[in-house]
Amino acid sequence: MNFLLLKKRLYLSRLIPGVLIALLSCAPAPGAQSAPDNTAVREAVRRELREHPELVLDILKDNSEIVLEIAQQGNMLRKRKALLSQWEQDAKQPKVVKLDDRAFRGKADAPVTVVEYSDFTCPYCRQAEFVITGLLKKYDGRVRVTFKALPKDDPVSMTAAKFATAAFFLDPAGGWAFHDALFNGAEQYEREGEDFLRKTAEGLGYDFKKLKNEAGGQAVQQRLDFDSREADSLGISGTPHFLVNDLMVRGAVGRELFEEAVQKALQYAGKQ
Repeated sequence: MNFLLLKKRLYLSRLIPGVLIALLSCAPAPGAQSAPDNTAVREAVRRELREHPELVLDILKDNSEIVLEIAQQGNMLRKRKALLSQWEQDAKQPKVVKLDDRAFRGKADAPVTVVEYSDFTCPYCRQAEFVITGLLKKYDGRVRVTFKALPKDDPVSMTAAKFATAAFFLDPAGGWAFHDALFNGAEQYEREGEDFLRKTAEGLGYDFKKLKNEAGGQAVQQRLDFDSREADSLGISGTPHFLVNDLMVRGAVGRELFEEAVQKALQYAGKQ
């Protein structure tokens, strides 16, 4: 690489990140005294890169963190745009969900109900639990949460769902504590199985034999079957999946998007 080419490479490697930031934020590039002429700057960069295309990969490698950040921001913006469009349609299509016999967190008269379809052995569901906990705190009095187990068709996932459902049947308040313990100790549960369930249940004051009998009973199986059919009727095929009033939220979305769903639900309910 001759000296002139090296000089141009160094110049471009310093210029391009600032140009990208400036064009995205409409702010001056770092070190610039005033806002650049965007058209002129873009054309200058294009001209240099046309003359020396071999520099592109080097420059991208040198600024990989900036490139990744821009790509992530673009993906988030596309996802948000798609969700906003989807929620407009969701709000026009009321969802039929059974809630009258279900335990919930929050106030009974909260204008927004979050229905959570989840699986205790799903890592994305565990991640989403932190977001849900934050929502209850931030929107205290305006959001309530109901949990519906949607286990995978395997013994580990199904057993956790049955025991959690049984815990809610025997004691709704204790059921939430059992629910939290299962999510927080999911990896330990997968290693220890029934021993973990026994220790957890006894630590929360349950009679384990009674809880186990309830978990293996017909009522629990009927509840799980009903919630599975309900999920199918709503087009829900995976976990985690949420209804925020009538707005669908699929997967473990970030806190900002989930809060936006709550704000939209409050807006559609006339409670914002």
